[in-house]
Amino acid sequence: MTILEAHGYRLELAPERGGAVLRLDWRGEALMRPVCGDTIFDVASFPLVPFSNRIARGRFNTGARKGTIAPNFPGSDHPHPLHGFGWLSAWDVVEQSETSAVLEHSYPGGEWPWPYRARQIFELGAEGMKTTLSVTNLGEATMPAGLGFHPYFPRDATTVYRGRHHGEWYNTPDCLPSSLDEHEEAIDWWQGQPVDSRAVDTAYTGREGVLEIDWPARRLGLTITPSPELTTTVVFTPEGQDYFCVEPVSHATDAINRAPETMLWLEPGETAEVGMTMSARSLA
Repeated sequence: MTILEAHGYRLELAPERGGAVLRLDWRGEALMRPVCGDTIFDVASFPLVPFSNRIARGRFNTGARKGTIAPNFPGSDHPHPLHGFGWLSAWDVVEQSETSAVLEHSYPGGEWPWPYRARQIFELGAEGMKTTLSVTNLGEATMPAGLGFHPYFPRDATTVYRGRHHGEWYNTPDCLPSSLDEHEEAIDWWQGQPVDSRAVDTAYTGREGVLEIDWPARRLGLTITPSPELTTTVVFTPEGQDYFCVEPVSHATDAINRAPETMLWLEPGETAEVGMTMSARSLA
């Protein structure tokens, strides 16, 4: 385990467990859902690289490259592989101080026909936790890529999430996109209502501004500031659970097949980088 502390923040990392965050606290209060079990789905957050969310049946064809990725949902035969390879791989700590850490993970090529190197940088400061995620194309051909973050947050009946987006994808029962409801202006699709008021597992497109979470019962709030490349937010609010997910990502589900122009296309040796900052705040 790797532990960082600064300015009232405490961050616990598990490099060997998908480069995951185990918990993030501020003044002793959990900002993410603390690790609650032994699977990757039980951590507080994990990185998404080199793509986000699902690829339909694992099949893709970019014209120059095609392939099939086997199902990778732990403990399931779910047919659509998801979240890339970083979350199921061990990462190495290549730099560390009391307030920062750098993790790396390399993929030699295979089902995903492009070798790459991914890097995460975690930094704690007065503004909170800043996380940077990058991927470098180590191959000899142009590589499509997607990046993002998959944090889990604690939730009760009064928890509120706010985020302004232009579009909401409707999904098939197996969580592939079917149609897009799009507005000319970005809106808060929750309209200020608690997280519990909607059960979704989908992508919101055309993000404008920050993402916010309020826990009124705890008098605690969190502001998430994604970098401009993270245009899409995946939100997962499972019924009857004490957690939910707000995932800043660079593309919508199955983008490599449905909207390849929205992927980050990297020439050999080129690097793409995204980031986000999480800042805690007290509620009156």
